[in-house]
Parts: sequence; C-alpha cells; structure tokens
Amino acid sequence: MQNYRLTIEYDGTAYHGWQRQKDDPTIQGEIEKALEVMTRQRVAVNGSGRTDAGVHALAQTANFKSDAGLSTEAFQMGLNSLLKDDIVIKDCQEAEDMFHARYDAKGKIYQYCFLNAKVPSAISRNRVWHIRKQLNFYAMQRAAVHLIGEHDFKAFEGTGSPRSSTVRKVTMAEISRESAENITFTIEANGFLRYMVRNIVGTLVEVGQSKMAPERFKAVLECGDRGQAGATAPPQGLFLVKVLY
Repeated sequence: MQNYRLTIEYDGTAYHGWQRQKDDPTIQGEIEKALEVMTRQRVAVNGSGRTDAGVHALAQTANFKSDAGLSTEAFQMGLNSLLKDDIVIKDCQEAEDMFHARYDAKGKIYQYCFLNAKVPSAISRNRVWHIRKQLNFYAMQRAAVHLIGEHDFKAFEGTGSPRSSTVRKVTMAEISRESAENITFTIEANGFLRYMVRNIVGTLVEVGQSKMAPERFKAVLECGDRGQAGATAPPQGLFLVKVLY
C-alpha cells in the first residue's frame, strides 16, 4: 500500500465542512467518492483537521493509502476531473508509510478576512465578513498581541471541542490592512480548539466596535469563561492557509 499526501484548495460554501457525513456533502466525502471511482475500492482520506461548514482552505493537507498502482500525477489529474470546480487537488506526492496528515501536524495558519465598508460585495460575499460600522483597526491590533504565547484558550472554545487540554501556543497573531476596506486577521498556533479562531475574531470585532477595551480582551482570555467573550464570527471569512509539519 502506497501512502499519498494531498494538498487541497477548496471553497467551503456548498459543503457541511471537511468531515464526511451520511447525508450532507463534505470535502472529505467528495474526495473519498472520487477515489472510489478511480480505484474501485473504498479509500479513507485523513485530513489535518476539520474545517466547519462554509470555511475555506488554501492548502488543506490530507493523506490516503492505495494499492491501485496509479502515479501521483494520475491521482491528481483524475481527482480534479471528477471533483467539482470548488475542490482542487493542488498537489499529490508519495509520502512515507507512517505519515498521517492529522497526527504529524505541528501547527496551522488561519486567516480571517473582513470587508469593512458601507456597501457589501457581491463577488466576495462568501469569502469575507461584511461589517458596515467602521472598526478601530489599531485597537484590534493592540488586543491581538495578547494572544501570542502559551495560554489556556477555554474562553474561546466552542461546545463539543474534542480535546484533552485547552492550552495552545500561538506564535503569530496579526491584524493587517490590505486597503482601507479590507482587513485580515492571521493566526498561527500549534493547534486550535473547535470554533477557536471564529470566537477570537468575534471578540476582536467587539474591540474594533469599541464594545470592549483591548485590556479587557486580555482579561477575557485569562478568565477562561466563554460567556465573557464575543459571539462566534460567521464561517465565510475563515481560511485554512497552511498546515505545518
């Protein structure tokens, strides 16, 4: 059995997240169905982790094993011919037999994109969080700095998060402005709890809307109480940028 490593880009708008579900379309499920057509065998695809319904990926990593004898190019081209246009296999490589996309991951980078403008965008509507009220960009920057380091992120954990610990180490947390209207939050960590990024973003927006001071953001992080943090940000602005190995 040869182990194969995939790099996958997808628009998550039409899917109920990464993880396969019985009745709803998912990224994992669509790739597994395409592999079954190609190999005439049921093939399990392991992703680096779940992404929620509506969340996108620029470079999700996955692996699968097959004895079909197909080349990496054949798998890549075959999968892309069978998958819909909103899922693309960017790369396929042979991997070491013990490589596992989830268990070998050392960290991930996510980005969250905002359109901070009075008028929404038709084209970008499924790729940004449109916020009409002007955000205090510099206050959000000051708040985001408090995320860097090793912390207990229980205050930003979603219900049902599969974990043995809520402690994570964040090595980058930046708010940047691509233009007057386009703001991006980038975060890198050794792991993420369920809804962690979206809950952080929702709280940063409260800072940006002057509902919470940057210093209060730090206190929310330290208190471990989800009820003190902001609402969960919508999924469409979130992108899995890279998985670190």
